[in-house]
Amino acid sequence: MRLNKLKLAGFKSFVDPTQVELPGQLIGVVGPNGCGKSNIMDAVRWVLGESRATELRGESMQDVIFNGTSTRKPVSRASVEMVFDNSLGRAVGQWSQYAELSVKRMLTRNGQSDYFINNLKVRRKDVTDLFMGTGLGPRAYAIIGQGTVSRIIEAKPEELRVFLEEAAGVTRYKERRKETEGRLSDTRENLARLEDIRQELGTQISRLESQAEVAERYQGLQAELMGTQQKLWSVRLLEGRTDATVLSAGLATAQVELEETTARQRNIEAELETLREAYYTANDAVQTSQSAFFSINAEVATIEADIRHRQETRRNLEARLVQLAAEKQSWQQRQGQAAQDIVRWNELQEHAAMRLAQAQEMMDRAREGLPAFEGAEREAQAQASQFRGELSGLEQRLQVAQANRANAERNLARVDQQIERLTRDEAALIPPDTEQLQVLAEAREAAGMALEALQEQQAAAEQAVHEAEHEMQAATERQRELQAELTRTQARHQALKQLQERVQATGSLPDWLKKAGLQDRPALWQQIRVAPGWELAVEAVLRDRLKAVACGQQNLPDLDRWFAEPPGLRVTLMLPVASDAAPTSGADWLLNRIDCLEIGLKPILECWLSGIRVASSLDDARARQMKLGAGEILVTPEGHLLDRYSVTFFAPDAADHGLLERQQELEATEARVAELSDPVDEAGRSVEGARDQLRSSRQNLETLRQQAQAVQQELAGRTLEHDRLVQTIRHHEERHKALKLSKAELTTEHAAEIGRLEELSALLQNLEGAVAVAQTSLTERLSVREASSRALRDARDAMVKIERDVQEAEFSCRECQTRLDDLGTQSRLSVDECRRIDDAIAQSKSELEGADGDELREKLESALMLRGEREQALAEVRDSAESHAAALRTQEENRLRLEQQLDPIRTRINDHQLKLQAAELAAAQYEALLSEAGCSTEQIDALIQTIGDLKPAPLQAAITRLQREIEAMGPVNLAALVELNSAQERKTFLDAQSDDLMRAMETLENAIRRIDKETRALLQSTFDSVNDHFGALFPTLFGGGEARLIMTGDEILDAGVQVMAQPPGKKNSTIHLLSGGEKTLTAIALVFSLFQLNPAPFCLLDEVDAPLDDANTVRFCEMVKRMSDKTQFLFISHNKIAMEMGNQLVGVTMQEFGVSRIVEVDMEEALQMRETTVG
Repeated sequence: MRLNKLKLAGFKSFVDPTQVELPGQLIGVVGPNGCGKSNIMDAVRWVLGESRATELRGESMQDVIFNGTSTRKPVSRASVEMVFDNSLGRAVGQWSQYAELSVKRMLTRNGQSDYFINNLKVRRKDVTDLFMGTGLGPRAYAIIGQGTVSRIIEAKPEELRVFLEEAAGVTRYKERRKETEGRLSDTRENLARLEDIRQELGTQISRLESQAEVAERYQGLQAELMGTQQKLWSVRLLEGRTDATVLSAGLATAQVELEETTARQRNIEAELETLREAYYTANDAVQTSQSAFFSINAEVATIEADIRHRQETRRNLEARLVQLAAEKQSWQQRQGQAAQDIVRWNELQEHAAMRLAQAQEMMDRAREGLPAFEGAEREAQAQASQFRGELSGLEQRLQVAQANRANAERNLARVDQQIERLTRDEAALIPPDTEQLQVLAEAREAAGMALEALQEQQAAAEQAVHEAEHEMQAATERQRELQAELTRTQARHQALKQLQERVQATGSLPDWLKKAGLQDRPALWQQIRVAPGWELAVEAVLRDRLKAVACGQQNLPDLDRWFAEPPGLRVTLMLPVASDAAPTSGADWLLNRIDCLEIGLKPILECWLSGIRVASSLDDARARQMKLGAGEILVTPEGHLLDRYSVTFFAPDAADHGLLERQQELEATEARVAELSDPVDEAGRSVEGARDQLRSSRQNLETLRQQAQAVQQELAGRTLEHDRLVQTIRHHEERHKALKLSKAELTTEHAAEIGRLEELSALLQNLEGAVAVAQTSLTERLSVREASSRALRDARDAMVKIERDVQEAEFSCRECQTRLDDLGTQSRLSVDECRRIDDAIAQSKSELEGADGDELREKLESALMLRGEREQALAEVRDSAESHAAALRTQEENRLRLEQQLDPIRTRINDHQLKLQAAELAAAQYEALLSEAGCSTEQIDALIQTIGDLKPAPLQAAITRLQREIEAMGPVNLAALVELNSAQERKTFLDAQSDDLMRAMETLENAIRRIDKETRALLQSTFDSVNDHFGALFPTLFGGGEARLIMTGDEILDAGVQVMAQPPGKKNSTIHLLSGGEKTLTAIALVFSLFQLNPAPFCLLDEVDAPLDDANTVRFCEMVKRMSDKTQFLFISHNKIAMEMGNQLVGVTMQEFGVSRIVEVDMEEALQMRETTVG
């Protein structure tokens, strides 16, 4: 990857969005001090995941956000983005598919930090993983800042090893190992918890087994109880069904009687309906006649009322005429009286006008003299108010002085009381016991020493427990390993043994051997031992003869029978014969690779293997094939056979293949089982001993803890008593001091109050004299004001009297005018009323002439005659209705008698129905109970047939007995059987899970060992390469001298790295004796050595050349130029020599205080422009 662009916004002094183009391999960043050049390096370090503010020259991470200047406001966030060219696809993981990669980090004021890769939000770990193993990172060797040189040179060996790991690219291995160790730790914890669960489950299974026995007995009793209960329910069911049959017959008889009585009742009710209809018809006739009678009665009453109304109207009209005549006379009299009153009120109006004029003249004169009296009164009032104010002020001062004196007297009394109380309190103080304090301090110190001793013992006990646990774990681990190996070996031995027995027992040969009495004779393959690697060769040559059975001398008589009657099977019998052949000589005979357990087998094998030579391989056999003699055969370890003219390729027999190999492995496993038995037993005893030691250590630790707790409680009690006594003494001293201080303050206050009381007494005497003088002056002024007020009141009273006369005169004028207006209105009203009354008299006389009643009297006589006729008809229909009602009552009495007869029958039927319902309900209830108990209808009928003469009482007694036995068992865990099965299944599952965890632990441990092995090899090769490069680059930079890296430990995984450097002509013993420039060159040589092994995508150099002189700077620049072919360099420098090597210069300016800006210069274009200008 190659860095193309760097974008900054709001980061430190780069407040404006700034983009730095980086097209070349050598980019120099130049500018004056303090303009923000190093902020570019900080930006790169920050976007790569730096989380420590001190590494970015700040106190908090928010310091990287632009904080404002005198002319600019602070910004709310900072962001830095790096754009890489990934056209070669060197990025790791999913990012390798992108031709361009963008890594961005953004930070806000509220502390939210976000990372982005190609505008996708990612974690900080994702950014770290992207650059892992490349030398890039927040504190990797590819970023060399102003303090990095000293950090590299002065780093501890362990810290310097980090650079070596980064160059070797083992960071990923370390992460994987860390994750694997975490999973291994989790697996061990899970295994420990699983072991605890298994132990607890074992205890639970033991408990559940005993509970399951009780549950089985309980279920047996419950089954017996249920059987007896079913018999009882069957008896009750039979009784219910019998009672239901009897009650059904009685109910049918009662229902027949009820139906007969009901039929008679219905006949009577039909007759009642006929009589009711006749009665209703007669009653309707009565209602019709009665309505007609009431109608004519109403008509007669109406006519009579009309006659009475007309008579009353005539009387009223006559009276109205008389009243109207009287009203007319009255209004005529009022008219005359009004004319007289008008003349009189005109005269009164003229007299009132004269009085009003005189009164107004007098009022004008009185108003002209009133202001003089008011001015005199105001002047007197002002003088009196002035003197009253002075007197009031003096009286207020006098009251204040009196109140102050009273207050001073009260304060003096209060102070005296407080002094007396303080004296009593001081005398009542009881001094604490200081000797007891010393006793408590000694007791607390003794308890503290005892506690320290117990804590030391407890720490030793905890260490002992820890050691015992470690020993226990080690012993358990050793036992587990040995037991696992023994189990595997036993399982393998057993499997091999069964396989061999199965092969030997295959087919009908074993039956024939048993019949022939040879079943106990061993086969040939059980009596020979073949050299390792030649089992297949022997198997290919001997084939079926491997199962050959040796015959003893006792079997020789049977040979003739076997020859006469062959067994019909492929069987080989080895006869006991002596051998007189000479032993085979030569190392290439197959026979020399076989050992016989019995000496008698040797001649047999010599016969069978005569001429069989061995060849190390098929090629070897082919090379020797043509050299074979007559009857000689070559056999390879793979079983292929070659004679002089042919080759036979070996194909194993599926049934007998591997007999010899399995037999040898079987013997080896048997020996290994015997070898492991004693160590396993010894490991078991070690585990028991370690467990006993751990138990003893834990008991000792628990005892010490209890003792320490008791001593600690005692120490706490002593400390509490001591603190309480100290507090009491301190409180006594503070109280005594407080009482003395309060008493002194009160004495001072007492003297001050006495002086204040004397001052107030003198002031009070002066004020009393001034008040007396002011009261005399005020009395004189009040007399003058009273005289002026009296004169003013007299003038005002005269004015009021005159005003009253004017008002009375005005009122008299208005009253006369009002009265005249009223009289005029009254005169007009009298004339109108007389005219109205004349009209009313004329109308009344007309109404009186029309009020005649002759036609109404004729109509009344006709109505009275019709009423008599209708009254007679009403009497006749009433008699008919009463006769029908009597017949209806007689028939109703007959119906009631039948109804009374029905009630006992219904009651009897009701009783039968209830009893029948109870019987049927009981039968249904017991049948339901039997059904719930799992009995079908056929089973219930069969059970009823088998009950015979069983009675409920004995069955109930048996049920009671069984219930007592069940109750005597107490609480029973009915789920014990299910729980036991579940627990056993769970234990089986946990055992399998424990085995899985053991295998997982083994896998993880193997993975860690594999990672360590790979890491160790990679680190060693990296160390050697870096050391070689370092030794070569150091003389180049220094012009001589030597340098090397030294490993400080034997184990490279945790050993440190130390730098040894000796410039030309120096024999310094340590690198710390070098000068600043020499240290810089040494660090550069080391970093560039790492670069040559694992070149980073780019390298940042921040004023690394500052301590170097010109000569060293030239060598440094030449080396950077050579390395720029593989690595992009971005360097900050004030050195002109270093500036000259750059392909591109990036200028950082600060024209605006506190704000950095970028000016870019392409050196090649600048040189071409210069050449063009010169040319």
